[in-house]
Amino acid sequence: MIDTLAVVGATGAVGRIILDMLAARKFPAKRIKLLASARSAGTPVRVGETTVDVEVLTPDSFKGVDVAIGSTPDEVAAEFVPWAVERGTVVVDESAYYRMNPEVPLVIPEVNPEAIATHKGIIASPNCSTTQMVMVMKPLHDAARVKRVIVSTYQAVSGAGLAATRELEQATTSWLAKEPESKQVFPHRIAANLIPQIGSPRPNGFTSEEMKMVLETRKILGDESIAVSATCVRVPVANGHSESILIETEKKLSAEEASRLLAAFPGIVVEDDLAAKTYPQPRTASGHDEVFVGRIREDISCPNGIALWCVSDNLRKGAATNAVQIAEYLAKHGLKGAGHPARS
Repeated sequence: MIDTLAVVGATGAVGRIILDMLAARKFPAKRIKLLASARSAGTPVRVGETTVDVEVLTPDSFKGVDVAIGSTPDEVAAEFVPWAVERGTVVVDESAYYRMNPEVPLVIPEVNPEAIATHKGIIASPNCSTTQMVMVMKPLHDAARVKRVIVSTYQAVSGAGLAATRELEQATTSWLAKEPESKQVFPHRIAANLIPQIGSPRPNGFTSEEMKMVLETRKILGDESIAVSATCVRVPVANGHSESILIETEKKLSAEEASRLLAAFPGIVVEDDLAAKTYPQPRTASGHDEVFVGRIREDISCPNGIALWCVSDNLRKGAATNAVQIAEYLAKHGLKGAGHPARS
């Protein structure tokens, strides 16, 4: 049990899911504090059976706060996280700002919970697409050591925020009515289309989203030798990211062995019966915390390859669920990590 948990960005799409999860999972905190911009200050928000008023995010907001979960843009995280750490708060940060900082553990609780104990006040939660891929890689890596991964993502618009979801709805209506479509979030129309760019260009021809998958995967698994090639695509799906993944291992695994390893791993559900047309889909995965895996087969282009398809709710396991799980770990095992200042 901890005294006070703060949620920063409490009124956003992921923030609201976090609040629902805290109530549903009966998070062990005596008090929950909601923080957001001045625009949202004073807004009453339901947290389980109680109503909590949103407070303005300031440096003094973190006095007496044990753990804070931050769901904010990078520039907001860059400002508020140091405020919190200076006041003895442990921050679970969902932005990309601290993920590749060598002093900050990057954590998926099912994969590398031991990294939490190394924190110095900040624990980063990975990119949503990285999270579901690494969940799938971990049991195969432990059994046969992953050498190389080729992944193509099919990412829902919810990953780009509430405005992106509204744009998909409006654009689809306009497209069906053969009316002009407005573009505000996406550079091209999203209805009945695919956009093979998520993030900004990098000098090597990849995008920032694709390089997140490369660098974050290696950091989480603690293996810089893993080769990753990613292509990230925005698709006209409301919620739930899908990924086609080819995993090449050092030791050969059969499809049956891979399926057994995946089914036994916490947080993974195998749905794999091609003849019965059973496989993961974003519509059925949305609203769930697990990573769903199907189409598991031995690759025919390399001797030690496993090809598969995975789907996960990017707002849940890809964001809210992972952060809440980290906070639950802190509540259960204690807040102090290596080098973290004791509360005065």
